Amino acid sequence: MDGIQFNASMLQSMVDMLVYWVGQYGLRLVVALILFWVGFVLSRRLSSLVGRLMEKGGVDVILVSFVRNALHYLLVTAVGIAALGQLGINVTSFLAVLGAAGLAVGLALKDSLSNFAAGVLLIFFRFFRVGDYVTVGGTSGTVMAVNLFNTELATPDNQKVYVPNSSILGNVIVNVTANDTRRIDLVVGIGYGDIISKAKGILEGLLAADERILKEPEPMVAVSELGDSSVNFVVRPWVRTDDYWSVRFDLIRSIKETFDEQGVTIPFPQQDVHLFTEK
Repeated sequence: MDGIQFNASMLQSMVDMLVYWVGQYGLRLVVALILFWVGFVLSRRLSSLVGRLMEKGGVDVILVSFVRNALHYLLVTAVGIAALGQLGINVTSFLAVLGAAGLAVGLALKDSLSNFAAGVLLIFFRFFRVGDYVTVGGTSGTVMAVNLFNTELATPDNQKVYVPNSSILGNVIVNVTANDTRRIDLVVGIGYGDIISKAKGILEGLLAADERILKEPEPMVAVSELGDSSVNFVVRPWVRTDDYWSVRFDLIRSIKETFDEQGVTIPFPQQDVHLFTEK
């Protein structure tokens, strides 16, 4: 009987404590939850509105995405602190504890913070934009997005690659499509028995016949060296960046076919072996 009475009195104490807590803090908790929910919705809408305004103003897509996400997280943090204050929690002490915890977390996640800082610099210095073809961190691909901690690339064979931002900023950045024009660099060899002026005329004619090759800067065809088995020409036409690969492939094919038709040889490395018989 004593055990039953003890359990009943203990349960009554817990119920009384719960009733007191609900009466004391229940309304505050409801108000804090409502405040946080309303603030969360408003922060998302406000960040989206800022993003749309920046897009209408012609701001780069990467910068728009970064500012929108950063503003959303900042507003949510402010709303969370306000909700904690509504619950009666000492926000000043909470911020002090949060700062100490943030320092410990920062030391533990220094690599992630380094990626975050590098992402901010990449976005604001605009080394590349979404859609550019780049070589960064030893990887080549089309930029799909610059996130807070990594950059997303799509390779030519349709693989998705995530490169840490710190490795991008700490190494050479090559933006292949940054400019509107590119130069094609080819080395074409002919045999020592062929006529240089004839081969040069063929090459210049092929460049002039392709409308995709720009007149300015003027294409260059010149003898570059006397190789071991060939006389080498450098062929350097300028094209629009979008036409680079198609012109390059077509030009190589046309050179081979035209040289064959005109009787100009394209030599390949050969080695003569002389055998001597010892008596």
